[in-house]
Amino acid sequence: MNRWLDRLSELGTVEPRYTAQRCLRERQTVGGCDLCARACPHEAVILGPLGASVQIDPDRCTGCGLCVQACPSGALEYDLTGPLVSVRDQRGGPQQPAAEASLTCSQSGAGGPSLTCLGRATPALLSAAGAWEVPLTLIHGDCTACPVGAPDVPQRLQLVLNGAERLREATGQPAQITVRPAQAEDQARAQRFSRRGALGHLIGSGRRELVGLIPDSPLPFVDWSEPAERTPQEWRWRKASLNPAPPAGTPVYWPAPLVDEKCMDCPVCSNVCPTEAITRTHDAAGTLHLTLDLSACTGCMACVDSCPPQAMHRQNHWQAAALDAPLLLFEKFRP
Repeated sequence: MNRWLDRLSELGTVEPRYTAQRCLRERQTVGGCDLCARACPHEAVILGPLGASVQIDPDRCTGCGLCVQACPSGALEYDLTGPLVSVRDQRGGPQQPAAEASLTCSQSGAGGPSLTCLGRATPALLSAAGAWEVPLTLIHGDCTACPVGAPDVPQRLQLVLNGAERLREATGQPAQITVRPAQAEDQARAQRFSRRGALGHLIGSGRRELVGLIPDSPLPFVDWSEPAERTPQEWRWRKASLNPAPPAGTPVYWPAPLVDEKCMDCPVCSNVCPTEAITRTHDAAGTLHLTLDLSACTGCMACVDSCPPQAMHRQNHWQAAALDAPLLLFEKFRP
């Protein structure tokens, strides 16, 4: 039995998945990007030449998730399923008020479901808790002495929370998120699961001795031939978490580019887009059509930074309906 559990526990992963097609360095954007390397507190992120732009040193990586949190294009990511299921399973039943959910860092000493580090928390996760009307408490330990994360994890968490709050503004139902350090009474926090989730946790924990660590599920390689897979899981969940649906006419915070008349019909914006959300086509008459799949746009602004004539500009708010159909950004008729 122990040997079987040992084998199951090996299915977890420490390093995040890297998708080269989404990397701004691989896309050769103007200015490049080194945010993942700067965010890593253990120098586990190695920046290399084209073709090997980002590598993760498995001997240094602690799985804290801070590089994923910093990545503007979703090139680095962890599976969100485990934390999302944990938050959902901690809520009350259909006829009960929503119970408080909690996620703690593995070093905090608090009971209940835990993440390797709260650096794994993302705007999508916090926004989903708001959509489910689940008050969520994020409990961290002594970050200044933590061997897993970084001293400024609480400050980084506040930025994540700010992002979730901006996203949820359009729904009129803010997320109820509390970020605080662990207290002595947190050691007795209960571990709550659905019946199905309890068995999965028992098996997935393996030698983790049921301390509450949410098991990691390795993400498969992205099949780039499938357009739906080009959008990172984080942004797919951000869109799904816009619940209740924003009323008609209510702007949704979703940073993306606009194009003005200075566009000179070059391919730079579509070439640098990490999710290929920007599509550039010409019809039989040679007319340019520049379209944007807003729901696939990560807001990295690589297109804005790289546009040679500076014809692209950031717009923060869009109508919710724009997330459901391609937008015509620019059309240029040939005389």
